Amino acid sequence: MESLPLKDRVALVTGATRGIGYQAAVGLARAGAHVIALGRTQGGLEALDDEIFAATGQHATLVPIDLKQPEGLDPLGAHIFERWGRLDILVHAAGVLGGLTPTGHIDPKRWDETLAVNLTAPWRLIRSFEPLLRVSEAGRAIFLTTGRVVRPKAFWGAYAASKAGMEALVRCWADELETTNVRAVLLDPSTMRTRMRAEAYPGEDPATVADPADIAPLIVQLAQADLGQPTATVVFNDWKAAGGHL
Repeated sequence: MESLPLKDRVALVTGATRGIGYQAAVGLARAGAHVIALGRTQGGLEALDDEIFAATGQHATLVPIDLKQPEGLDPLGAHIFERWGRLDILVHAAGVLGGLTPTGHIDPKRWDETLAVNLTAPWRLIRSFEPLLRVSEAGRAIFLTTGRVVRPKAFWGAYAASKAGMEALVRCWADELETTNVRAVLLDPSTMRTRMRAEAYPGEDPATVADPADIAPLIVQLAQADLGQPTATVVFNDWKAAGGHL
């Protein structure tokens, strides 16, 4: 019988219609969790639900939402409380590149959208779901970050700045959680075959880049209640010996 380390746990995943978010949602469901999947397109969410149902015989809860308007997250916390009374796992995999351009030429609208998804949405997630994570016997919050925070590069200003802000936010929050059962994790997935990667490196051969499914087992491991974590924040950089980072 297949092991289900996350049986009966409730997991929310943003960016669940493709890439790392999609594979994280499938991995968490295969491990026994009920997945609340957030994504921009109904079709993408339904495709995810079909795969989860085929693999587990269970459906996900689908929440169409555009994190460029992250205020939509506020009422979701109340709905989750009414239905489950808690949240055990939060994975924020949604992200936008914001375009690669000289810093002085960043379009103001794209700047606002990049900060909305990469920085404001994580704050809204924390604001809405911290009380539900605290109810869990072992709440786990996993935020996808990037090597661009510690290795900034020309033309990546909007993306790097938004992710640096998110890291600072999560680290401060993690310090506040030190005496609770909640742990916040910053996860740098390294080079992954995602749409964002293709946008940043349009000439790259996708076959040379790791599949997002490769990191799903690590996300499942980080979500487990019995994972010993000596500090409130654990940053996994270079989890796999692959060259290059977003």
